[in-house]
Order: sequence, then structure tokens, then C-alpha cells
Amino acid sequence: MRVLRQAFSVAYKDLSIELRTKESLNAAGAFAIAILLLLSFVFDPFSDVVREMSGGLLWLVFAFSGALIFNRGFSRELPNECLDALLASPLSPASLLIGKAGGIFVTLLPVEFVSLFVFGIFYNVRWWLHPAELAGIFVLATWGIAIVGAVFGALTVNLRLRELMLPVIIYPLLIPLLIGAIEVTNSLIANHPITAYEWLWARVLLVFDIVMTALASVLAETILVN
Repeated sequence: MRVLRQAFSVAYKDLSIELRTKESLNAAGAFAIAILLLLSFVFDPFSDVVREMSGGLLWLVFAFSGALIFNRGFSRELPNECLDALLASPLSPASLLIGKAGGIFVTLLPVEFVSLFVFGIFYNVRWWLHPAELAGIFVLATWGIAIVGAVFGALTVNLRLRELMLPVIIYPLLIPLLIGAIEVTNSLIANHPITAYEWLWARVLLVFDIVMTALASVLAETILVN
């Protein structure tokens, strides 16, 4: 419980700063909307092909938008040696890392929510047919993206080319998560019945989240002191 309370404090601090500056939120939101708008000129919005591949379009946009948020998670702590102060504070390394992931998670969700509305308008897609299932998949997949982003944001924070290196490192690790999210989202948006195949991918997302969160908690001190 102590780790969770401390993680909540870190996430609250990051979100308070983000709500005041809106740097990551505006950048990620503008990027996601711009990509969806550009792709709407590439694909026929009224074709069945778009509905079949809608999950792929959405999650690729979310993953690339997330990179703009990952880079700010730890880099905002570099001025005035704020990161060193956090590491020297009574905060446990696990709570700091989980808290950073929580901040990324909450920042990504409104970007995804707005993108869904834009996607529905531009592509004539009825994404609201299975709201509960879709919300569950979004939560699972977004947490996986957030925890991986926090881990590698911490590992690359002191690199001069962190903006370039972070996406190169992180996207190969997100492949199983993105495949699972795409497969289930495709079925939900296309209004297909949920089969054992989709439930299998949903379980993959859950296992991915549990494993990555556990590894981040156990290896937090090694990750942060690099």
C-alpha cells in the first residue's frame, strides 16, 4: 500500500504539471488527429476495408503519439537536478517508476478518447457498438504502453539522442501488445462476435501488463540508477 500511495503522489505531481503546461497532451493530441486526417485521404472512409483494419490504424497512431509523452516523463525532471532529488527522497524506486507510468497512462487516455471521436467522423466507423469491451481493451493496452514507456524513458533519460533512441528501442517490445490490441479492436469495431481467438489476445494483454509491471517493480532501482 505504501508503494501505491507514493506512486499516486508521483502521478498526481506529473499530471498537475501536465495540466498546467499541456505540452505532452497538446503535442500527442495534435499528432494523432493530424495522422488520422491524413490517412483519411489515403483510404476510402466508406469501404469495408477500413472497418476491418481500423484497429491497426488506431493503435499505430496511439503508439506513435505515446512516444511524445514518454520523452517528457523523465526529461522534465532533468532541470535543476530534480531527478536526483527524487531518487534521494524517501520514495521507493518502484513507486517512482509506477507513478511515472500512471502519469503517462492518464495522459494517453484522453488522447485516445478524442482520437476515437475523430476516427468515427473521418472514417464513418461506429466504434461505440461494444463500449465496455472496447474500454477494457484500451485500459489494458494503454497500461502496457505506459509501463514500457516509463521503463525505457528512465533508461534513456540521460542519453543525448533520447528522442531518437526511445522509439527505436520501445516499439519492437510493444509488438505482441499491439498485435493483441489490434486484433480485438478490429473485431469490436467491425461488430463481429467475440470468439475464443479474441479472448486469447485479451489474456495476452493482461499477462503482458502483469509481467512488465512486476519486472518494472523488481528492477526499478537498477533501471533508475543507470
